[in-house]
Amino acid sequence: MADSTTPIAASAATGEVAELPPSALVRQRTRAAWLFLLPTLIAMGLVAGWPLGRTFWFAFTDANLTDLTASQFVGFASLLSVIEDPDWWTTVWTTFRFALVSVSLETVLGLIIALTLNAQFPGRGVARASVLVPWAIPTVVSARMWAWMFNDIYGVINAIFLKVGLISEPMAWTAEPSLSFAAVVAVDVWKTTPFMALLILAALQMLPGDIYEAAKIDGSGPIRTFFQVTLPLLKGPLMVAIIFRMLDALRVFDVFFVLTGGSTDTMPMAGYARQRMFEYQEIGVGSAAATLLFAIIAVFTAVYMVVGRVNVGGEA
Repeated sequence: MADSTTPIAASAATGEVAELPPSALVRQRTRAAWLFLLPTLIAMGLVAGWPLGRTFWFAFTDANLTDLTASQFVGFASLLSVIEDPDWWTTVWTTFRFALVSVSLETVLGLIIALTLNAQFPGRGVARASVLVPWAIPTVVSARMWAWMFNDIYGVINAIFLKVGLISEPMAWTAEPSLSFAAVVAVDVWKTTPFMALLILAALQMLPGDIYEAAKIDGSGPIRTFFQVTLPLLKGPLMVAIIFRMLDALRVFDVFFVLTGGSTDTMPMAGYARQRMFEYQEIGVGSAAATLLFAIIAVFTAVYMVVGRVNVGGEA
């Protein structure tokens, strides 16, 4: 299809449509657009592109934090060192398990909250503003707040569970590997569910009301309307919200580090890269881990977008 700014000429004899060369005005506007974008592109290149490229370079060296100038090119040695490390695959499993569990819970809870806030009831504006409070709190602050609440000695979580009889003795929620993962997921769900609810609520506000009027006339109940009308119409926005959250969850670091203190048993991939870089001072190996994390996220995004495009094309 021809671009809207490209002149089109039609032959009266043959009916063929031919694209004419862009006019001087179009070329001038294109140059002006690139000039306006140039400062942003330069800033992004300096702020994001340069550190990213530097990390990729270090991934192929034996750079050490004590003396970066003495680093030498070692090819894929650092990458192989990460791949052959069992701790790396433990962090990969932890990260993907965290992403799948937390994003699934956030999607379901966000959908329920968005449907509730989309209904008409007194005080809806106050409820919408209140729901966004957890999302507005910085992650480190909320994680530290929950760390105090999960404390095994004076934490309010143990006090409540002991009071209602769910546990018989205080539990070390952030120290025991079997409990710390659930604690991290709970904190992330509390923190990020409002984000999902906000995106889904925005999509609900855009749905045409006449479809629901037609469903009501046809005698469709609320549950049937949700599964046959609302959910299919929300498929596109839901996919966008899920991919945003999955990308954020796969590169998680702060909530794990604040709650568990960098424990190897509950460490995400980003935590492994930080540990190698700063605790072990192996900049090359840490950069290799960060590069693998970047590659995993890039592949996941590409696959997700291709699958989503195929589904949309199949429905169309």
